[in-house]
Amino acid sequence: MLHLITITLYLFLLIGIGLKKTSKVQTQEDFAVAGRGLSPWILVGTMLATWIGTGSILGNAGKAYQSGIATVILPLGSVLGIILLTQIAEKARNFNKFTVPEIIGERYGNTARVLAVIALVMAYMVIVSYQYNAGGAVLYSVLQNEAGDPLISLQLATIVAALFIVAYTAMAGLLSVAYTDVANGVIIIASFVIALPILYFKAGGISGMSTSFAAMGKESHMQLFGVFSTMDLINFCLPPFLLVLGDANMYQRFFASKDGASAKTASRYLVPAVLVAELMIIVGAWMSSSLIPDAANGRHVLIYAASDLLPPILGAVMLTTIVGIIISTADSYLLVPATTLMRDIYLKYVNPNASEKSIVFLSRVLVLTLGFIAYLVSIGFAASATFFEKSLYAYTIYGAAITPALVAAFFWKGATKWGAILSIISGTVMTLIWKELPQLFVFLPESIRSGTDEVLPAITVSVFFLVVGSLLTKSSATKERL
Repeated sequence: MLHLITITLYLFLLIGIGLKKTSKVQTQEDFAVAGRGLSPWILVGTMLATWIGTGSILGNAGKAYQSGIATVILPLGSVLGIILLTQIAEKARNFNKFTVPEIIGERYGNTARVLAVIALVMAYMVIVSYQYNAGGAVLYSVLQNEAGDPLISLQLATIVAALFIVAYTAMAGLLSVAYTDVANGVIIIASFVIALPILYFKAGGISGMSTSFAAMGKESHMQLFGVFSTMDLINFCLPPFLLVLGDANMYQRFFASKDGASAKTASRYLVPAVLVAELMIIVGAWMSSSLIPDAANGRHVLIYAASDLLPPILGAVMLTTIVGIIISTADSYLLVPATTLMRDIYLKYVNPNASEKSIVFLSRVLVLTLGFIAYLVSIGFAASATFFEKSLYAYTIYGAAITPALVAAFFWKGATKWGAILSIISGTVMTLIWKELPQLFVFLPESIRSGTDEVLPAITVSVFFLVVGSLLTKSSATKERL
């Protein structure tokens, strides 16, 4: 009951913040990029809370339950991506845009811009969908009677989570999300700092965990090396690397900063913040796994740990923060495609002279529409894969399609319109057909088809067509500029 009361109070607090900020939203700049007034410290908090979402809380944690301490390698991709992002942050802010497709459009033209919109919306609907599933999983675990029986179905819990996420996003956009993100980021780190020693001693230390894992037949959970193959590491680390390097959420935060220097400073501090948070999540899940022989509970290992393994007050705080992190991530990944469709489609091709009032109203309508679409996607994904697999799939759609052309826009003057177009199309198509139509690749050896996820072939063809397409059309691009 304490868990339910704490989460309920938190949700009412969010509603209050959203209602208060709603009156301050007068323009698209307020709704989409918080009036471009965020300080470096607010930026760090909101970027941390956005990145540490379901992919970490349930995805990486669930993988730690499956594979053990070796999963501490998983943050490598995202951390390396953020390190490179520090060299992009200031350049991105100086573009003074609202969306990533706007940057691509300015650099490569309108066709590339529209293709980037399509890839972004596809990927982000998948990401929002499993945030709904995650929020539903938390509510389902909390809403139980004294006998431990659920009070509502998992499907209804998912609907409730989706409705709240959509409504909160539609209220004030980034203006409300950014500031609550800071609190979520601080609390999640503080919660794990307190929780890790408790879980360690409850598990009986290293010897206790070794004994427990041995009894479960999971001796490899104590191994740091030799658990994952080289191809496994590529499959696991490359998708988040590509996503964070081109993530429209990160760029939206850069666009929302006071200036380019603030964006660069925030990105630098984000590196250790993400590394610490990700490692604590994985280590906490690993320790908890030794106390959870039931695989059904292990699928949501941190939710179970917070509700059953930690002291009630700490568990309530951690569960509430997990809810906050899920909501924050879902809000961000819902807001970005809504802003993108408004800026890159509606204002570009439908009604360039729309008033600020109508833009804000239609942005909210887009949030509601996309929120419903994401729910339909969540139904299809509900039982088809783990959160870890879902996150890698969505990351790859976006990362292979958009990241190469976006990074080239900042660092390679030789990249051309046709190179970018071919890169976006090939990255998207290869991701989809490798995942959804594996029968097309029966001519490849079974070891390659079964051991290689979609990320490696997708990013390979995307970069190939970007480079080759640009080199072949370089002379025509030069003539166009002249």
